[in-house]
Order: sequence, then C-alpha cells, then structure tokens
Amino acid sequence: MSTLGAILAGGRSTRMGPDKANVEIDGKTMLDRVAAELGQVCRQVVVLGGSRTGYENWPDDLDSPGPLAGIATALNRARQQRVLVVAVDNAFVRAETLVQLVAVESELPVVPVDAAGVRQVTCAVYPTAIADQAEEEAKGGGSVQSLLDRVALHPVTPDIWSAWGEDGRSWFSVDSPEALAEATDRFGG
Repeated sequence: MSTLGAILAGGRSTRMGPDKANVEIDGKTMLDRVAAELGQVCRQVVVLGGSRTGYENWPDDLDSPGPLAGIATALNRARQQRVLVVAVDNAFVRAETLVQLVAVESELPVVPVDAAGVRQVTCAVYPTAIADQAEEEAKGGGSVQSLLDRVALHPVTPDIWSAWGEDGRSWFSVDSPEALAEATDRFGG
C-alpha cells in the first residue's frame, strides 16, 4: 500500500518555549531529524500545520485544536492509501520502527500501545478511508483518541514492537526542556 509521510508540526510549543521544530539535537533540528527518518520510508513527506522552509507544507484545513486537525487534513489530501504520521517532537523516531509499522497490513489505524497501555497516536499509520470520520470528529471537537474509539484500531503491543528492537524512543515526546534532557540521557544524541 502506498503511504504518505506526514509530520505534525502545528503545535504552539508552550511547554518547550521555543518552536519545537527548530530545537536542535546534535546539530539537527527536531524537524530535520523526523523528516530524515520518514524520508527513508515514504517517497513523499509533508509538514502539517505551520509553514516550514524547505518542506512541502499542508496547513490545517480545519480549525480544531490538537493533532486531529492535521491528521484529518492529511487523510483528506493524500493521494496515497495511508498516512504515516509522526509528531515533530518524536525526535528520536527510528526508520526501522516506521518500516515495521507500515508493513502491518490492516484496514484500521495501526497504532503502537506503550507498556502503560497508552495509544501512541502521533506515531501511527492511518488509512485514508477514515478521512470522513476524522473530519467529522475534528469538527465535533473530538480528539485522535475519540476517533480511534469510533473507528477501532490495530494495536501494536509492547511484545510486538520490542521484537522490532524498539524501546519506546520512536514515540517519546520531547515537548519540554526536561523531556529533552531525559531523552538525551536515555537514547543518546
């Protein structure tokens, strides 16, 4: 199945302070790090939300808070069958994990679930077939979580993703200076 790569980069970075997309880790911005990993998996990579120089930018089509507006925009505009979404603050994402997520054959969203049972909705694969439901959910004030409650999902549980060599870094949210320090300690640069 063909897959669009989409980086969620429309947040306000309130916890981080400066724009997360421009925060550097080992000399590369978080946006560049995520784009490099997605680019190893998808032929086309777009940035959802704000305008970023050097990238194909898709502004949110809906006025809705949170990542659902960006995901709904990508699902509606993509020419591919699926969208591989990664948040810009998932700066330690691994292409190897993204390859495995895309390889899961399902007509449902393919969503990692962490060891605490939390669905990692900003590092997941969404079928464009749910574009209408995503738009309705966003217009109704819903969230990605409520969308998944509505359409169901194909969970990727810790026993599966750990067999891929994943340790949770691909969906670790670097959304504050403290989280950046923790991620650097845990995962390196």
